[in-house]
Amino acid sequence: MFENIGLSIQGIWNHKLRSLLTMLGIIIGIASIIAIVSTIKGTNEQIKEQLIGAGNNVVTVQLCQGSEPYEMQYSSIPGGVPVISEETRAKLANIDGAVDATLYTQRSWTNGLIYHQNSGFSGALRGIDSHYFSVNGYDIYLGRDFSQQDYDGFRKVAILDQSAASGIFPGENPLGQVIEIKKEPFTVIGVVARSSTYEPNISNYEEYVTYLGNDSGAVYIPGVDWPMVCQYDEPQTVDIQAATTDEMTAVGKSAADIINEGLSVGDDSNLTYSSSDVLERAQSLQQLANATNQQLVWIASISLLVGGIGVMNIMLVTVTERTREIGLKKAIGARKGRILWQFLTEAAVLTSLGGIIGVLAGIGMAQVVSRLSGSPTAISVPAILLAVLFSMIIGIVFGLMPAVKAANLNPIEALRRE
Repeated sequence: MFENIGLSIQGIWNHKLRSLLTMLGIIIGIASIIAIVSTIKGTNEQIKEQLIGAGNNVVTVQLCQGSEPYEMQYSSIPGGVPVISEETRAKLANIDGAVDATLYTQRSWTNGLIYHQNSGFSGALRGIDSHYFSVNGYDIYLGRDFSQQDYDGFRKVAILDQSAASGIFPGENPLGQVIEIKKEPFTVIGVVARSSTYEPNISNYEEYVTYLGNDSGAVYIPGVDWPMVCQYDEPQTVDIQAATTDEMTAVGKSAADIINEGLSVGDDSNLTYSSSDVLERAQSLQQLANATNQQLVWIASISLLVGGIGVMNIMLVTVTERTREIGLKKAIGARKGRILWQFLTEAAVLTSLGGIIGVLAGIGMAQVVSRLSGSPTAISVPAILLAVLFSMIIGIVFGLMPAVKAANLNPIEALRRE
């Protein structure tokens, strides 16, 4: 085998230009496929990142009526929907692929609920548990977090995000200030900001709202204080942090199934807990992109077929040129199998070299396309290995007929041929 490879490399080197022209179809085909696959992979990662963000991989599970979220702002408390217990929250946090879970109640629009010195605040209000900030990627920016004593003592304290702090207290230190929530005084004890490890890719207003909240920001109070400003036994929303982005779908669906086991609503109510599956949205867009790009891959594969035909042609020429050499080898005892493997190896080495050069050219093409168009690329190692293996197979398949022709030559006639 190694002797055949050495003879193949020597033959390729002796006919450098001819070998390069023969490999050109393979090089162009492999380079095109590598460039396209790298662009597809980079685009898919960008789609996932833009829809989901990067960092905490949070899935939201909320009560829905049909396909729409059940808004407590405009609705009464639904029957048959119990408050989610701490035991259930712990069970949700222990789902395979989950890191932690948090329960909270909310008003996404608080017009008329929150005031400071007769100035209204219209952002979000959330009654949260002690897991909320860590699950959603917040760090205490100023002041302190809620303590267990705050929860146990039903203390009327509040934490603001940076947007709410600058909106309610422009140019002032919010710590120690008092805001009124439904005419109940709450003392501001802290300000939170997004953690530096959570940096979503924000490219439009819709994504800004999804990941960073509304323009006015949010006010957070201990969940135990929620009945003071709203109602008892309101349905909660659940945020679950998955270990990886790819596990978000499974974690969200498992969590919804667990919570729905506790519902006792009638079928006609159409009430159920559902997970907001942005990963499925990403996968749908990825499939659409893949369907288009796979057609480009098939088109690029045509050049591989052309390259294979070129290999077959040059190997037939090689057999003709080396007829006397083949006849001499067979005359001194070389068997058909030996001749066959020699020419198959030469064809495989020729196309494998073309595949390796094509891979390098494809990586270069992907980088050029990325810089010119601004689209991301991600080099796929499996695609590289598959491309080289495929180029070798092309050499074997298209080199088979010339190799068989060489192996079947009559040694006497071969020696007579000029």
